[in-house]
Amino acid sequence: MRIATFNCENLFARYKFGNSFDPGESDGFTINDLAFEIYDETAKQITAHAIREVNADVIALQEVESLPVLDHFNSRYLGGMQYRHRIVIDSHDPRKIDVALLSKYPLTSIRSYRHERNAANTAPLFSRDCLEVHIDIDDKELIIFVNHFKSMVGGRDATRVRRTEQAQRVAEIISERWHKTGYEGNYIVLGDLNDYPSHDTSLHALLAHDGLVNVLDRLPKDEQWTHFYAGGNEYRQLDYLLLSSSLASHNPSSPEVMKMGLPYRAERYTGQRFSNVGESNPKASDHAPLFMNIKLD
Repeated sequence: MRIATFNCENLFARYKFGNSFDPGESDGFTINDLAFEIYDETAKQITAHAIREVNADVIALQEVESLPVLDHFNSRYLGGMQYRHRIVIDSHDPRKIDVALLSKYPLTSIRSYRHERNAANTAPLFSRDCLEVHIDIDDKELIIFVNHFKSMVGGRDATRVRRTEQAQRVAEIISERWHKTGYEGNYIVLGDLNDYPSHDTSLHALLAHDGLVNVLDRLPKDEQWTHFYAGGNEYRQLDYLLLSSSLASHNPSSPEVMKMGLPYRAERYTGQRFSNVGESNPKASDHAPLFMNIKLD
């Protein structure tokens, strides 16, 4: 089976309030940067093209507004892909962006951690949730933890504490569940963790965890980046597939990063792009989908 994660960047439903727009004649479904007047059909098509190109059996998404939006996007743009099983749980993010999951296989159990608080009890621990989804893959269970950690907007150092606490809690969940089994199990932590794997990363609790393997390390260093930040011309790994130690040992292959939907301003990528991708916009996202073929234990 193929597992993937993709920050699809602002998958919103918004009415485009303009002089020539009649909400009675359109559903107003858009993907934009919170500017109500932007209605970019091309960007939605490129985002869908990226998902189709990856063709994962299970794909986790970040920055999805709601389940109705995901259902609409799936129906209108992903027809024929057989993503019959979909989940989004509204959380606390002020931009109303949540984590989501599309699956060709049945979801048998779902758990949210949106109720948990930070150590100081001043805010929710996970603004975008840590969504735990149990999936029945031909009578074998796969457990996915979909995450979207605190962004670095405002500065990496200034936002480090929040991300560190989130990473530590996810690591704790893994330890509580699988420590006694020696981390034997079909589980994966994935998503946009919003920090890169340097010596001073906020993700140390996950990247150094005995029960998790960052399989992107299997790629050459110059191929590990999943995100392009134009403001600093930075190419970084922000997106992760952290396989259980047993899954990683049974699946020695490398993941792939599909960069065909990135804007042309991401000049480090020189390969083929989807038609209609622009210099900055339209695009699938500033993130590239990360995916891997795996066999379950």
